[in-house]
Amino acid sequence: MPFDVQDLSGTFSVADIAIALSLSFVLSAMIGWVYRFTHRNISYSQSYVQTLVILGMLIALIMLVVGSNIARAFALVGALSVVRFRNAIKETRDVGFIFLVMGVGMAAGTRFYTLAITAAVAISLIILVMYRFNWFASSIQRQVVKVQVPPDGEYTAHIQDVLIAHTSEFELVSMETIRGGALTEMMYTVRLKKGHGPGDLITALGERTGGQRVTVLTGYDQTDL
Repeated sequence: MPFDVQDLSGTFSVADIAIALSLSFVLSAMIGWVYRFTHRNISYSQSYVQTLVILGMLIALIMLVVGSNIARAFALVGALSVVRFRNAIKETRDVGFIFLVMGVGMAAGTRFYTLAITAAVAISLIILVMYRFNWFASSIQRQVVKVQVPPDGEYTAHIQDVLIAHTSEFELVSMETIRGGALTEMMYTVRLKKGHGPGDLITALGERTGGQRVTVLTGYDQTDL
């Protein structure tokens, strides 16, 4: 029984494939460099940035395959629904970059080339401006204070007196017994008053804890007594 093999590649040309993949690669790589340049924390991952570039090209390829065919779109959704990703995203902004390269890849794959270029350049410039001028940074710096004291209510009152004197606000986050109940460890979030440093707070607390350990986490380093 004769059968026909239908070639569906006529819906897009070789030039369309080359332009879509090349454009998505260039724009995704540009977004990757913007991510690398504006990354502040120590959790930078080269693998993540390379994945951004690959993802942009894959989305462009998928959009070429799907085109305007609804049946292919539903088949693709069903195929991708079996994929499970277990890697946790370390930072919220990383999710934004993933959606950015996906949007650029979708625009390139559907042959909206001007839209892809304009959106990628405009959003990248906005990211650079926010990084350069440090938009939305909070000037409020809080510290975490961990204090170990004997299980005596008198020590707790002394600790609170010190916090009142050195901080503009504080809040008890947790309290637990350690070393088999021999000590009580209390954790506070505090906001130091102007002119009071972490060292001053540690010294004052050390005089009221009976020689037990005091730790102040400033967000940049850790100071112990």
